[in-house]
Amino acid sequence: MKKLKELLSDTLVYGISSVLARFINYLLVPFHTDVFRPAQYGVVGLIYAAIAFLNVIFTFGMESAYLRYAKDRDKARDVFKTLQLGLLGIATILAFLLWLLSPWLMPLMSLDAGTETIYLMMIGILWFDTLSIVPFAELRLVRRSWLFATLRTGNVLINLGLNFFLILSLGWGIEAVFWANVVASGATTLVLWLLTADMLSGSWSHPVFRKALKFGLPFIPAGVGYAINEMLDRFFLNNYLSPDAVTALYGTGYTPEAVVGVYNACYKLAVFMLLLVQMFRMAWQPFFMRHSDDAQAPALFRDVFRYFNVAAGILFLSVALFVEEIVQIEIPVLNAYIIGKEYWMGLHIVPLLLGAYWFHGWYMNFSAGIFIEEETRILPKITLAGAAITVCANLVLIPFYGMLGSATATLLSYAAMALLLYHRSTKVYPVSYELGRAGLMIAVAALCLVMQPAMIQWAGSEWTANILLLLIGTFLLGLLGYRKGAAAIS
Repeated sequence: MKKLKELLSDTLVYGISSVLARFINYLLVPFHTDVFRPAQYGVVGLIYAAIAFLNVIFTFGMESAYLRYAKDRDKARDVFKTLQLGLLGIATILAFLLWLLSPWLMPLMSLDAGTETIYLMMIGILWFDTLSIVPFAELRLVRRSWLFATLRTGNVLINLGLNFFLILSLGWGIEAVFWANVVASGATTLVLWLLTADMLSGSWSHPVFRKALKFGLPFIPAGVGYAINEMLDRFFLNNYLSPDAVTALYGTGYTPEAVVGVYNACYKLAVFMLLLVQMFRMAWQPFFMRHSDDAQAPALFRDVFRYFNVAAGILFLSVALFVEEIVQIEIPVLNAYIIGKEYWMGLHIVPLLLGAYWFHGWYMNFSAGIFIEEETRILPKITLAGAAITVCANLVLIPFYGMLGSATATLLSYAAMALLLYHRSTKVYPVSYELGRAGLMIAVAALCLVMQPAMIQWAGSEWTANILLLLIGTFLLGLLGYRKGAAAIS
């Protein structure tokens, strides 16, 4: 139980900071959806989709490589300096190439000839974020979680403050979103470099760089596959949903760009599950590396997976059942809803996206064995298989179901990747993950959602029905999550 408490403690610290940072950052959603038209907000979504995609190529999997090889603290300074200088060179070269390719890449992001500044800001965000990867990984590895949390929160506060100032005070358009981001990223990276400057006292090591590249390079196609799963649906909706299909699905007055804006805004409601997965990942990766040599590690990892599913199930029900109430929350300072009314037509996609991120949490759990046994070469195959499912499902479903088709494609992709990784991970590092029990937890959550209309009719009140379903679901999830003797692990 001591080790589980250690993981829970780190997860909560990352979680508190992530919740605070996400909450502060989420204030931008009602703000942006209030001041920008859906078509404009769609462009913001497309550019951030490109950033997510390109970030994978810029970072070369060096975050994971650092966590793997810097756990030996006698060699940590050499690893730090080698990877940091390597990323500096790679990021600078790639940034220059993106600038050269701007005439061909800008139209793909719906940027016209007068928006070169936005494109340059995108490059700047990528460059600064790349140079913060290794310092942030060092803070996680040495469990300086509170400093990590402070820096993450500070980044969001700068970004938020500049958004309000540039848009409300100076009257800027969507370019303000990217100026704010690049300034926040630059400030955070500078502070990180100052805080970890002593780690640069190590020596450059060609063998370390080669080993890190061998470990990290599989993360590029793997990360590209993940970015495709996460972001390419916006491009499909924008380019493969015809105006006639838009009218048939959503009525007159909408364009494909507007549908992307609605989809992008409603997608952000899945942030609650993504937040759980991310804060778990921040604590989980250093945790399983520290305890990988323990004899009881497989039993420990099994219990972590079970408890994760209980938490994910309760969160799924809390958001999916109350999504209509959540979007109607008014932000007093902004005098706006969580999401503007004209975006509510897309709320039906939220449960599917919550489910997709739940499976992404499975994927993170199963990654332990792959990291420990250095079997990262399997990751590109799995994530590219998921990307293929994403592409095919989007092409098939979007013309008929629009946003719902894209959300379904995302769910199918994440579920497939999680199960494929489970199959491979348990072969190289056997852990009895109790997949059947986890599947029952998902079934309980889904059943509660299916029962919602009947329960509302029976209870006579939507609020009462949702509370009852949440209590019933939580009880059943807790029952499935209980395992006698689990606390014996220490």
